[in-house]
Amino acid sequence: MQQLVQQSPLRLGPVEVDPPVVLAPMAGITNAAYRQLCREQGAGLYVCEMITSRGIVERIPRTFSMLRFDPGESVRSVQLYGVDADVMAKATTILCAEFGVNHVDLNFGCPVPKVTRRGGGGALPWKRDRLAAILTATVKAAQPYGVPVTMKTRIGIDAEHETFLDAGRIAADAGCAAIALHARTVKQAYGGHADWDRIAELVAATDIPVLGNGDIWEAPDALAMMARTGCAGVVIGRGCLGRPWLFRDLAAAFAGEPAPPLPNLGEVAAMVYRHAELLAGLDGEAHGMRDLRKHMAWYFKGFPVGAELRRSLAMVSALDELRGLLDQLDPTLEFPSAELGSPRGRQGSPRDRVVLPYGWLDSECLGDADIADAESDVSGG
Repeated sequence: MQQLVQQSPLRLGPVEVDPPVVLAPMAGITNAAYRQLCREQGAGLYVCEMITSRGIVERIPRTFSMLRFDPGESVRSVQLYGVDADVMAKATTILCAEFGVNHVDLNFGCPVPKVTRRGGGGALPWKRDRLAAILTATVKAAQPYGVPVTMKTRIGIDAEHETFLDAGRIAADAGCAAIALHARTVKQAYGGHADWDRIAELVAATDIPVLGNGDIWEAPDALAMMARTGCAGVVIGRGCLGRPWLFRDLAAAFAGEPAPPLPNLGEVAAMVYRHAELLAGLDGEAHGMRDLRKHMAWYFKGFPVGAELRRSLAMVSALDELRGLLDQLDPTLEFPSAELGSPRGRQGSPRDRVVLPYGWLDSECLGDADIADAESDVSGG
């Protein structure tokens, strides 16, 4: 087993993250129910689904509906997305003053073409002036409340247009508490392999804590990343899809304890039902079961569940129905070891090119240009 490199506890301003493991915000996934599930398993910090700054400032009900926290969330963490410094500052003030948010993370990593073509997401750090303006304004807005601001980014647009080292410098100068690096380029999207060596480069280049993200599928991967890069903590995204107990394994690994046994099918079924109960409590049984459906393939990946039962689970509509379906499973079946270390969730191949606004790469400065359209229909990165 990889040995943990001893280092100082991860602190984001007044917030201590122990273990130094962050549940990444994922659109449609990390609602209050899933965050509670992961918190119960041992996550150190659990971030709300990404929300847009304009949605907050304009007080759009759908955006506000995402700002729900379970009673056990002692640290309310929100990922905020936006492209305008003034709007980001106003949104941050609302989050801190009205919702009691304790940590704000800023997303500059989205690789989705409909976002990058407008200059948003992972394309924005190329414009160093706009990145600096957003970070500085957001940190200033959060300061009166003692709320730390962090940012997440990627290596760059592609191999020829890297931005992560400048982003680290700008983040430190702006007063950010940490920077998280998804060690892929925008062009890679979720394909290929994360380049952990770039995380090590960022660690060496900045004085603020660096969190590593990318290709952490099992607890030993996190220890290996930290040992190889010197990063202060890890961000877990797709690795926990259908496997919230990954946080239990990570907590044990960071405590230097033996790895817990892999769950058998009965224990996985119990986790699914717990997830269902939390979702039903959040939005009602009917809506909760619809939300649960997308998780079924992840939970039962590799298990010999059978095509008919798998289809029924993917169409479940009530808790009693779910209980009956889960009771048909053989609880003694062992976890499929072939699934260990395998990617989960979004994958795909690297893109042929990154779609950008015309002339985007001609200059590293954006000036006063209006790119507000880049804040529409955004997902995480």
